[in-house]
Formats: sequence, structure tokens, C-alpha cells
Amino acid sequence: MAEPYPERTVLHERTVDGFGTVRVLPLDPDADAPALHSWVREERAVFWGMNGLTEDQVADVYAHMATLDTHHAFLVVKDGAPVALLQTYEPEADRVSACYPVRAGDIGIHLLLAPAGAGGARSGWSAALLGTVVGYVLGALGRERIVVDPDVRNEKAVARFLTEGFTAGEVVVLPEIDLPDVYLPEKTAQLAFLERTVALPG
Repeated sequence: MAEPYPERTVLHERTVDGFGTVRVLPLDPDADAPALHSWVREERAVFWGMNGLTEDQVADVYAHMATLDTHHAFLVVKDGAPVALLQTYEPEADRVSACYPVRAGDIGIHLLLAPAGAGGARSGWSAALLGTVVGYVLGALGRERIVVDPDVRNEKAVARFLTEGFTAGEVVVLPEIDLPDVYLPEKTAQLAFLERTVALPG
């Protein structure tokens, strides 16, 4: 089978026994908008804050992000099929910096998994994908600590991070952001952290 993304640089690759090969690729806002739109419009993705957007608006969001030096988006693929959206950000350039003391080497992430599909929940899916993401941001990018800030109501996301080794921090209120290009409502979030020394011992 031909590689479905031959023109994209593979930023990180990990083969998980019994699961498959997971790759992190640069996001293409236009080419990936159909898949992303199908994910973010579902009720399960309500905490992503993009339920009401059209496909073109989703593409515009990520086209704008591509112009930034501090926030980046990536497509995560498993055996060539898109399975997750990864966003990374510099905490000092994000509203989360108002809620905790940012350390040198910190990096923030947001991770949206694709719907389970007709087969339902998939055992080991979250662990394999999150493990690949952790390997990318702490290994390939050489960062020292990951910070996540899921909505406190998103119990599945909070549990996923804690199960995979993150340490819970404080519950904080992320302030509203109202700018010409970006609007984010106030959010009550559960901070959690993963140290490089814990995730990548030795």
C-alpha cells in the first residue's frame, strides 16, 4: 500500500508491538480539514470548543496557527490512517502562564483522539498514541516537562493523562481571551504535569 502522506516529513515514528506504527506529521490545514472537522463536530469533542465550526472555519483556525511561532499543530497517523490531532504550545505565550509558574523546558500539549468508529472502544489505543506524543515532545523536541490543562468536566481526558503517568496539579481558571483572531472562553481546568525524567528514564 502506498504511503498516503509521501510529501510530509515524518517528525517522529514509533512502532508499538501489537498495535502498529504511529507517526507524527506536520498538519496541512486544507488537506486535513475534512478529517479534523468530522472529529471536532462530534459531541464527544465539545471541550475542544469547535463543535459549531464549518470545515472551512476549521481550516482557517489551523492556517492561522501555522503563522505562529509559539503554537503548532500536527497530525498523528497509525499505519497511514489519521488517528489524532496534536497541538503543542509554549506555556509562557499561552493563558495557562497566568495559572502556574512556567519553568524553562516546559511545553504544553492538547490531544484530540479520532472517534472509535464502528468497532467501539479500542484497548491500548490511548496509551499507544499518548506514548508516541510524549516521545516526540520530550524526546525528539528535547523538552523537560509537559503541561496539560483539560477542562475539569472532561473526566475521560483527565483520567487518561493521570493513568499514563502525569501528576495532577491544581485546578485553575484559565482567563478569557478575546482577540481579533482568537476567542477562548474562561475555562476551569485540571493542570497535570509529566517530567522527562519520569517519562524517559535513563
